[in-house]
Amino acid sequence: MWIIFALLSAIFAALTSILAKIGIDGVNSNLATAIKTVVVVAMAWGMVFLTHTQKGLSDISHKSWLFLILSGLATGASWLCYYKALQMGDASKVVPIDKLSVVITLILAFVFLHEKFTVKSLIGCIMIGAGTLVMVL
Repeated sequence: MWIIFALLSAIFAALTSILAKIGIDGVNSNLATAIKTVVVVAMAWGMVFLTHTQKGLSDISHKSWLFLILSGLATGASWLCYYKALQMGDASKVVPIDKLSVVITLILAFVFLHEKFTVKSLIGCIMIGAGTLVMVL
């Protein structure tokens, strides 16, 4: 089932880029990011209340709170930079560079989470990096 959600995530991410590129025309990128964030917050809390999972708030550990907050800050920084880059550049060049996050995530997962980094992972990272270069040059 996870693969279906992963594919849907990719489809929605692609739509996000195209819709954002159209939507930020003549709009400050920081303001556009704030508008998007309000919509995302409303959707996320809507799902929490729809699925009655708000009861789990008190069960969240201090460590989880810390890392979820740090993740939120990283997301905010990513979105602010992404919207600014999208406003200034072509979506067909900004998006592939943004997707280098896959390579960076694999490296960080190896270093900090001690996940396996296989020959297959290395080849994939090299191919993603090379593919990104081909697309943006």
